[in-house]
Amino acid sequence: MNVRNAFFGPDINYRSFDPDKILKTTVTIWFAAALLGQLVFAIYVFVRYGLPVVSDEYQHINLSTNITGYVENDLSGNVMLYAHLIPAALMSFGGMLQLWPAARSRWPELHRWNGRMFMLLAVLGSLSGLYLTWLRGSRLSDLGSIGISLNGVLIIVAVIMAWRYALTKNMALHKRCAIHAFFLVNGVWTFRLMLMGWYLANQGPNGNNGTLDGPMDLFFSFACYLLPMLIAELVFWAQRNRSQTVKWWVTGVTVAGCAATIVGVFANIFMSWIPRMAKSIAAFSGVA
Repeated sequence: MNVRNAFFGPDINYRSFDPDKILKTTVTIWFAAALLGQLVFAIYVFVRYGLPVVSDEYQHINLSTNITGYVENDLSGNVMLYAHLIPAALMSFGGMLQLWPAARSRWPELHRWNGRMFMLLAVLGSLSGLYLTWLRGSRLSDLGSIGISLNGVLIIVAVIMAWRYALTKNMALHKRCAIHAFFLVNGVWTFRLMLMGWYLANQGPNGNNGTLDGPMDLFFSFACYLLPMLIAELVFWAQRNRSQTVKWWVTGVTVAGCAATIVGVFANIFMSWIPRMAKSIAAFSGVA
């Protein structure tokens, strides 16, 4: 009897692990975590911003912290606010549907029309966001708004490129640009994940301030879209590369990104979205 095996078990042959399968599994887990986060975020947007409109109680929009929420007699500003919020909620569903491989293969016509809607809403959300930030003045600081504003501009660029490659039937580049457009569109959502995950890890702010132009705030304002796009490019590279070392390194980076997403999603659900939804629902029920 092998004494070592009796105590520690048989040796593991790490070469038997397939990095491609692990990478694919990691992406699937990330998709599930992101889907949960997107669904809860969409419900949060409806509860916080949709219920006040349905009930004609517009003042409830400002129950939670807004940079600039509903302003009485500011028709253009209020219209632009909802031109930004409605696409955000709709794209939470549409964007994840576009990434779902089964939907692309089984319902190609749905994929095409949903993609057109996603691109149109992405441009609308981007332009309205830029309007709110720089013309309405919905910003906490100029410096803290640069990263998110660049995000808005890049959304339009990515959408145009994805549309162009779809028209020319270059599906490989279309898919690549569409995935980048997805990460860009979800830049602010990812910023929320990073911020709440950071607060959770540090038990409060660390390098952050109330105007979102602290060193970590500025880092997150660019990293919220550049980092996911970088990881996506690494995944594309690993899929093309035959080197097992490259595949394992990219798999490790992707696993770390997946873990961070899971932490950020649950931090936002329990630290931000659910408490704010509860506050809004309490106000409508007359509890608050």
